[in-house]
Amino acid sequence: MSSSNKGGLIVSFGEMLIDFVPTASGVSLSEAPGFLKAPGGAPANVAIAVTRLGGVSAFVGKLGDDEFGHMLAGILKENGVYGEGICFDKGARTALAFVTLRADGEREFMFYRNPSADMLLTPEELNLDLIRSAKVFHYGSISLIVEPCRSAHLKAMEVAKDAGALLSYDPNLRLPLWPSAEEAKEQIMSIWEKADVIKVSDVELEFLTGSDKIDDETAMTLWHSDLKLLLVTLGEKGCRYYTKNFRGAVDAFHVKTVDTTGAGDSFVGALLCKIVDDQNILEEEPRLREVLRFASACGAITTTKKGAIPALPTESEVLSLIGGK
Repeated sequence: MSSSNKGGLIVSFGEMLIDFVPTASGVSLSEAPGFLKAPGGAPANVAIAVTRLGGVSAFVGKLGDDEFGHMLAGILKENGVYGEGICFDKGARTALAFVTLRADGEREFMFYRNPSADMLLTPEELNLDLIRSAKVFHYGSISLIVEPCRSAHLKAMEVAKDAGALLSYDPNLRLPLWPSAEEAKEQIMSIWEKADVIKVSDVELEFLTGSDKIDDETAMTLWHSDLKLLLVTLGEKGCRYYTKNFRGAVDAFHVKTVDTTGAGDSFVGALLCKIVDDQNILEEEPRLREVLRFASACGAITTTKKGAIPALPTESEVLSLIGGK
């Protein structure tokens, strides 16, 4: 695969699944009159966010050898995401999640993963050539929950790092998937020191630090010496950024929020897309602020439509929101 004319490759590792979203908002799962299929999974959303903005991305993960799995692989392909890292499991189903959309646009989840195909990815099934060609390697924490996927995750990270990739980590906490909150925290933190770029939400910051204060002091307890950028996203309050030499905040764009699904993934995809070919941005505050404004606009636009993937913006949509402010 050649991506010489379009920029560096961003490889996204982890789960892809189908969210079943109620046709009516603000009702419980049992009251929902019906459901729409919404393809998702944070790492897959990030990969598509990148290509939507004109970047180059690949997805590495395992799907069920079933209609839903092939549908998801097809969606990645339609969106220009390289699929050489995808494999299929004959014995396990593609993961499903039933999502409740509360009246305020926030979500609650009920997962069907017992076990799902993504959990069964083995280190031997990794496409190491693809992973070695990544300029940025991005992942979450859901792939750390159980073996063999956990070993595959650790191996992929190691191979990418050895090949010189920038490691990007968005823990994407989904507590119902973990055996316990303690285990979630321990495993999420177990790979903390390896990442170059980390993005956490305000909720994740509280969870990981045990503090109810969302301030610089709390955020800096998550800092590690090899980190290049720590981001804390605050929803409609924007985001805060921390590097070795500077820190600050970027305001959010105000839009009419319909569904927050995928907003964080869109934000991350935009950030990675903008830094993949020029990592010096991470050391130059004015340029980093500009990139974070762009990423914030991406996140904002993603909340204005239902579902993550259909809502991920193009560059021109982002520029018109920024220009219109």
